[in-house]
Amino acid sequence: MATRTTAETTAEQRSLTFLQVAIGLQTLAVFFQAVTAGLLLSSSYGEELHSAGARVMYAASMLYVLAAVLAWRPGGGTPRPILYASGFLVLASVQVVLGIAHVPSLHVPLGVLMFGLSVLALGQVLFARLSQRPGTRSS
Repeated sequence: MATRTTAETTAEQRSLTFLQVAIGLQTLAVFFQAVTAGLLLSSSYGEELHSAGARVMYAASMLYVLAAVLAWRPGGGTPRPILYASGFLVLASVQVVLGIAHVPSLHVPLGVLMFGLSVLALGQVLFARLSQRPGTRSS
């Protein structure tokens, strides 16, 4: 039976924390996009904010992929988070293309879907972290 060293456990915890931060940043960026979409319709500076937010959201999606890979490597666990992060990056790419092409009938519902998926992924990572704490029971 293999024993885990403190350094391995610490590295896994850091990777998991980085994953949580990356998903949290992505979720905030997608939410910011929803807010700036409303501003886009009602103010003169909404377009600049929405455009800048799109870049931040796309970068946050790439950061999520990186964090998922780094969280997977130390523990050698399931690569499923990498699949989720890569899928979200594909959705973000489609979202950018639809936004540039001015197709709001697809751009807006996809944005809502992306926000929901991002919140779901954040909840999963936070729940996994809580269930790994000593003294908590998992059923």
